Amino acid sequence: MALMRAREAVMAEFRPILAAHDVTEQQWRVLRALVDEPGGLGVGQLAEATFLLGPSVSRIVAALQERGLVARAGVDHDGRRAVLTVTKAGMRLYESIAPASESAYQRVEDRFGAKQLDQLYRLLDDLTESQSNAPQSR
Repeated sequence: MALMRAREAVMAEFRPILAAHDVTEQQWRVLRALVDEPGGLGVGQLAEATFLLGPSVSRIVAALQERGLVARAGVDHDGRRAVLTVTKAGMRLYESIAPASESAYQRVEDRFGAKQLDQLYRLLDDLTESQSNAPQSR
């Protein structure tokens, strides 16, 4: 809970920067994920990388495409899904927001310590993985 409160406090400071660039938190997460994967990602991969639901990612990608920030770069290796990448305009936007983003994440890390924060993220990853591997009831 302390991590969530600290993250929320930091995000409260970071949201005005996103708003000034007309970007939502979810759009920012998608842009960051695409920048981190220069070869591009499909919608399913973006959903996994951002912890967002697939339909939400599709809507976010559509909004980013309308603004010319994300483009379809082709199809994946089996030719079934579109691969998405950041455009030059998207990269310029990313580069203008990234320093504030890194500063925000650094403040959370400073408050909790890098080692403890890394352990918390690993725990969250383990929990996410165990939930996705759990049998689904119908």
